[in-house]
Amino acid sequence: MNLMARVQGICLKPKEEWIKIQGESTPVKTLFLQYVIPLAAIPAAAQFIGYGLIGVRVPFFGNLRLPFGTAIVRALLTFVLTAAAAYVAGLIINALAPSFASKQNMEAAMKLAVYALTPSWIAGVLYIIPALSILVGLAGLYGLYILYLGFQAPMMETPKEKVMSYFLVSLVVMVVLWLVIGLIIGSVFALGAAPAL
Repeated sequence: MNLMARVQGICLKPKEEWIKIQGESTPVKTLFLQYVIPLAAIPAAAQFIGYGLIGVRVPFFGNLRLPFGTAIVRALLTFVLTAAAAYVAGLIINALAPSFASKQNMEAAMKLAVYALTPSWIAGVLYIIPALSILVGLAGLYGLYILYLGFQAPMMETPKEKVMSYFLVSLVVMVVLWLVIGLIIGSVFALGAAPAL
């Protein structure tokens, strides 16, 4: 798999890219080793740089940075949780298939979950400047559109009349997973549970 070509294709020409993806055989292990790990590392590394080295400008308090160890823990937690969320989303999309007259296919479900996260992972480089982090969320919205196009492809062999409902349920699953990740990371750092090495 050519990582750069796939990222460009899924972000710039998603309809055409889903047609290519549908015809490929990519084992889940390969998908995670060659695609998820490199891309999930982008927001993790950017958060380490942004929050640990550059810092956040807070009015009346100046520039605040996380301690080095805390920044590393945050980066690792972000990396592990986003990769795990992609995997869980794929499992759930696959498990939901029979409810929408679709064919269960773990490989296709994982592709849907993983490729839909591509814009968020790429935009994660913006965490280097924490004030721009809102743009990562906007990229995530584009990822949901990519997910919809994947269901239309149809990656899960979903009948046309069931595509929208399958997509909407999957969308809820992905949004809930991202909220859970945000809550976990937020609570770890809000409670001071992360070590300051």
